[in-house]
Amino acid sequence: MTGEKVSVIIPAYNSSRTIYSAVDSVMKQGIPVEVIIVDDCSTDDLIGALDGYAEDDRVNIIRNEKNMGVAASRNRGVAAATCRYVAFIDSDDQWQPDKLVKQLKLMEQTGAVLCSTARELVNEDGSRTGKVIGVPEKVTYKMLLRGNVINCSSVVMDRQVALRYPMGNDDIHEDYICWLQILKEYGSSVAINEPLLLYRQMRNSKSGSKLSSAKKTFAVYRKVGYGVTRSCFYFMCYAVNGVVKYLF
Repeated sequence: MTGEKVSVIIPAYNSSRTIYSAVDSVMKQGIPVEVIIVDDCSTDDLIGALDGYAEDDRVNIIRNEKNMGVAASRNRGVAAATCRYVAFIDSDDQWQPDKLVKQLKLMEQTGAVLCSTARELVNEDGSRTGKVIGVPEKVTYKMLLRGNVINCSSVVMDRQVALRYPMGNDDIHEDYICWLQILKEYGSSVAINEPLLLYRQMRNSKSGSKLSSAKKTFAVYRKVGYGVTRSCFYFMCYAVNGVVKYLF
């Protein structure tokens, strides 16, 4: 495997309680990284929470002049990145130490432009649940329409593709629209069905409300150009997959 370096994008807003753990997990990946933290006008002591990395030249903190939202913050991080690959992690999540190594190896083997992983759910206090949400090892565009199996904090992708398909629509599922656009062009992405992401469940997160998430998912189908009938069909697939994912 080539000695690729990865630009890791971390959008952050009032996440001083969790940001250090997220950054620390990135630093333990065993490959060179540049960490780009995009501070979206936090009002807490986010910078103070990162004192342990204050002198580390691998960490670059960018502060938005006004609150831009998570999608625009990720886009700004991608624009500032210098590596061939970019990876995303939210400021309250963590990675297993071998995550990036395994993903880069798979991407080099397959030529894929996007790779995700399974995840283990973590409680808000950081305690592990043991509950794993799996992912198919190949994700096609048609599969993705039936439910978003690509978690943003698990994604590694080609930076040039990320630049061509920036995230938008912060009011709905900005990452889901992005993945659909990419897979519509490239056909499929790859994934590692191992819980290499520790995904924290936050009560006040965008995806915390299942009803709100469902409404946003339907809006995604409409946004990407499907009519009401087709959107309803894919929404029913999403609903069924959601029940299977979280209950079984």
